[in-house]
Amino acid sequence: MATTFVSVPLKKAAEVDLSKPLSKFIVATYPSGESQAEYVRAAEEVNKLRKSAVGRPLDKHDSSLDTLLRYYDQLCAIEPKFPFAENQLCLTFTWKDAFDKGSLFGGSVKLALASLGYEKTCVLFNVGALASQIAAEQNLENDEGLKSAARYYQLATGVFQHIKESVLSALNREPTMDISPDTVGTLSLIMLAQAQEVFFLKAAADKKKDAIIARLANQAADYYGDAFKQCQYKENLPKYFYFQEVLPVLAAKHCMMQANAEYHQSILAKQQKKFGEEIARLQHGTDLVKTIASRYDEYINVKDLSDKISRALTAAKKDNDFIYHDRVPDVKDLEPIGKASLVKSTPVTIPMSPKFTDLFAKMVPLAVQQALSIYNQRRADLVNRMIAQMRESTNLANGILASLNLPAAIEDISGDSIPQSILEKSSSVIQQGGLQTIDQLMRDLPDLLQRNSEILDESMRILEQEEITDNDLKTKFKERWQRTPSNELYKPLRADGANFRGNLNRAAQADKVVRERYVAHSEMIALLCKPEAELNTAIPSGNPTRSLQGSEVVTLLKTLLASLNEVKKERETLENDIKSVEFDMSSKFLTALAQDGAINEEAVSVTELDRIYGGHTDRVQKNLKKQEELLANIQRAHEEFSKSTQSNTDANQREEILKKLAAAHDQFVELVANLKEGTKFYNGLTEILLKFQTKCSDIVFARKTERDELLKDMQQSMAREPSAPNLATPAYQTAVSISESTPGPTPAPRTVFQPKTQTPECSPPSSSENQPKPQPPARPPPPSIGSTYAPTQFGTATGASVPASAPASAPVSASPGLIGGTGMPSQAQGPPYPSYQGYPGYYQMPMPMGYGQYGYGQYNMPYMYQPPGQPPFQSAQQPQQPGYPYPQQQYYQQ
Repeated sequence: MATTFVSVPLKKAAEVDLSKPLSKFIVATYPSGESQAEYVRAAEEVNKLRKSAVGRPLDKHDSSLDTLLRYYDQLCAIEPKFPFAENQLCLTFTWKDAFDKGSLFGGSVKLALASLGYEKTCVLFNVGALASQIAAEQNLENDEGLKSAARYYQLATGVFQHIKESVLSALNREPTMDISPDTVGTLSLIMLAQAQEVFFLKAAADKKKDAIIARLANQAADYYGDAFKQCQYKENLPKYFYFQEVLPVLAAKHCMMQANAEYHQSILAKQQKKFGEEIARLQHGTDLVKTIASRYDEYINVKDLSDKISRALTAAKKDNDFIYHDRVPDVKDLEPIGKASLVKSTPVTIPMSPKFTDLFAKMVPLAVQQALSIYNQRRADLVNRMIAQMRESTNLANGILASLNLPAAIEDISGDSIPQSILEKSSSVIQQGGLQTIDQLMRDLPDLLQRNSEILDESMRILEQEEITDNDLKTKFKERWQRTPSNELYKPLRADGANFRGNLNRAAQADKVVRERYVAHSEMIALLCKPEAELNTAIPSGNPTRSLQGSEVVTLLKTLLASLNEVKKERETLENDIKSVEFDMSSKFLTALAQDGAINEEAVSVTELDRIYGGHTDRVQKNLKKQEELLANIQRAHEEFSKSTQSNTDANQREEILKKLAAAHDQFVELVANLKEGTKFYNGLTEILLKFQTKCSDIVFARKTERDELLKDMQQSMAREPSAPNLATPAYQTAVSISESTPGPTPAPRTVFQPKTQTPECSPPSSSENQPKPQPPARPPPPSIGSTYAPTQFGTATGASVPASAPASAPVSASPGLIGGTGMPSQAQGPPYPSYQGYPGYYQMPMPMGYGQYGYGQYNMPYMYQPPGQPPFQSAQQPQQPGYPYPQQQYYQQ
């Protein structure tokens, strides 16, 4: 390694856009306004911070480390404020293994998880790695550099130790090897040992007492020894090339620190007049530095230490031989050197950066958000229950009055004109649009219902489709498919979908009831919409109450009806007061979270709701009780009124019509209210379902991304696996030893020049020895025919003579350019000799990659033509590996 201090490489992360999913959650959760816009800007800043921290190469400087620390602090700050989960706010983070460099086809090992804890762990790993790199860059020749190096190494120690303790709980699956507990535990020991070495160097530079320096050095040696054992004996670590490089450094550092400890302890022994012990320790130190120099010289230079110990040993031996004559004890008999540890791992506390500022400081934690959501639901239920109770009482009172024909019965004086109350009801219906308003609202409801049903159906469809794909892949890959099953992940979403489906079914049933009521009262409502003259004509004439005008019972009924109207008005005011109550529960829940570490939402909410709405509940109950008393008195007074009225057919018909008109008005008001409420419900549900659909789409998209990453990782993993077991080499292929003297095949000739020397087995020396030494031609080398034999043209007789320079007894193989000694050029010569089928020397050969027109390298191919005479010489060939039809040809440098 280039340095005597070990540094850790950084992990590399894939790009992830944090701003979009965070902004979606903010917009869906918080109402539009200044706070929402501020949170959206904060989400964009977090995304920029991530790009600065893990999206670019980092310099070995404090500023880069501070960027990493601030990003880690921000992750810790937003973790309790956003629902980071696979089925909620799904963000998939992909990181590569810091130590695995991968292969040509497989790529490096990486892991993609939808877990913020995984992101925090990987960022924290980079904090420790960068701290180790910055520490290794410090100048240890001055005091400031030593202090900085010790601080960074202790930070790295604490960071790796924290990962070791928390990584398994932060992830829901097996981590990559670089962040596994064994690996980070080993790295923590290495950083601790290096921090202790820096303290030793500082003590030596400050010229502390030798006893202190010796103990510091001995402790550092002990730490290095522990790190070496941890690194060597863990099952998976030695396979990494990184740890294969680290091992000799740790061993050398262990010996070097021991040698330093022995040297300084020898000085202490000399001061204590223990000259034999001094020599024994110096001898032991000499052995240690010799071990380093012989085994680990390329990693650590100990020449200065070796010279210092040698000089001290020479002087100590000289003094002891001539003066002290002290017995030199055996190393095993020496008293152990003490140990002193000054290092302490820096704990991981939030915030880690002094410059950190929470971008979401105003956003409450997710636990508070959930408590607020449940509280708002409780509050809405309470308010709706009180309002529904008051409205039911109003409808009950109107129904009773309509059945009694009040107040129309006591207003019908002449028996020929329309009662004033009926005129007011008619005017009210006309002003609200009459039947046209109801018809329009009822036409809109089916469309709204269908739109919501389609959105819900599409949301559930995409979940179902992704679940089917996941099940198919699980069935195909079985135990290799390691991720959360979709059917478990989508349980909360399916529960929400079932809840929405139930709401739509109940709303459709309510629409049916409203439609039936409309059909039952549409005739009378239409009558109320007519002009006054037509309305008066439609009401039969009759005057049953003329004789009762001014009587006590009529006066009593008027008084009671006026009181009942006052009660109704009071209820309207009370309903508005209840709706307008506002109270921020955030402070209550934050206080509970700070005090207890958790929120008992039910206890806090019930207490506060009782305090806020207790007075309103009492007023509602008093109002309802007062109405009951008034209605009872009205019914008794009406009985007396009915006994006093004259009964005839016209009067009864008139009274019946007036009752129906009064009931139609009440039904009109109720129908319009119900239809508007239904329209509001459907529109509100549309927004909720659209958010639900977006949530489903986001989760399915994240699952698809995770699925693609997992498939890619599996393909790379399978590419690294051996395709087939190693096959034993057949015995006949190993029968001939490579060390035997049998010559191998002669390489294909690059030119037609004869070699200067030939083996006796091939042919005796000839006059061709005086030919010039063959030189490789330029590539691609066109073949030329030399002076060894005469050139021939196609069509020359096969019996053409061989030049005299070639001995008659020479075998064919002695002339690489000829076949069978006939003077015919071999196929390796290429043009001008054709190589088509039918030519005597033709041989159909496979075309290797990079095939050239001259066919070099085909020197050992069989040939189909063999002239009569002596057979060609067959030289013994060395065995070839299966799968390679041609041996490697000789290569000439240009």
